[in-house]
Amino acid sequence: MPVTFTFGEMLSARSVIGSTLAELGETHENLWVITPDIGATLVEFRDKYPDRFLDVGLAEQVSVGISAGLAYDGNIPVVSGMLPFLSMRALEQVRTDVCYPNLPVKIIGTHGGLVGNGGSTHYAVEDLSLMCSLTNMTVTSIGDPVMVGEIIRQSMSMTGPIYIRLAVGKKDKVLYEPGEHDVRIGKGIVARDGDEVTLFTHGTTVAQALDVADELANEGRSVRVVDMFTLKPIDEDLIAQCADETGGRFVVLEDHLAYGGLATRIADVVADRGIHLSAFERLGIPQVYAGFGEDEQLRDKHGYGHDATVAAVRRALAAS
Repeated sequence: MPVTFTFGEMLSARSVIGSTLAELGETHENLWVITPDIGATLVEFRDKYPDRFLDVGLAEQVSVGISAGLAYDGNIPVVSGMLPFLSMRALEQVRTDVCYPNLPVKIIGTHGGLVGNGGSTHYAVEDLSLMCSLTNMTVTSIGDPVMVGEIIRQSMSMTGPIYIRLAVGKKDKVLYEPGEHDVRIGKGIVARDGDEVTLFTHGTTVAQALDVADELANEGRSVRVVDMFTLKPIDEDLIAQCADETGGRFVVLEDHLAYGGLATRIADVVADRGIHLSAFERLGIPQVYAGFGEDEQLRDKHGYGHDATVAAVRRALAAS
């Protein structure tokens, strides 16, 4: 069974954002970067292009509103901040100022899921559900820090808005070799092939899913891991293909509320296309405010850590 991923060095996704934007600023003279007081990793862009950098302070609604105005004037605005506040405090501005006129605003942020040990007010756990519900919004959740740069580059040519979700972004595991996968917005990645069950995931839990597939491979079980990093538009053809090729057995793992995120998106495709499944397990945050703790501890506590994922995959494998 071929393994199509490698775990590499640890890398800061935030530093990738900063260096990529500074690089793109040279070729895109209409690129602006706006931050609500979260600009420590944007210093390179700020120093090179001070006239196209704005720190509005702790005012996420203002950062989105200014970005919409800049986009109306023919610019490409990037808003970089913390997603709990960009997705919720500024939701009305994102919906009405950005999505309604379908403007090319890029919203890039950290603290997607139960990461950062900031408590429930500082976790973005409803964000994917909210963003996927918005007309015209493209929604992504990135686990590999190197991919962040590629997605930002691709987004430069988009005519509408995009939401790019990251974890804390300070120390992230490189999951893929450069050029190993065809990374395209709107297409999932088969991170590891397998033919008995498909384990769908995104963002912070991709590494965990790969570890689970490794453990079960040692028992002779064949688990396909799909990094569905674009939730909207979702790769419907890949979902149908996986149902056909892995016995109609699906497990969905995500660092988001169990309902409203990727599992719900996949369930909608299954229902709309009339795809037959023999097993469907969803693992994510239950309807609780998760409290404090390290992310791995919180996943274990709330039933979607490593061991719970192994158990869910085993249940799916036992389905006929």
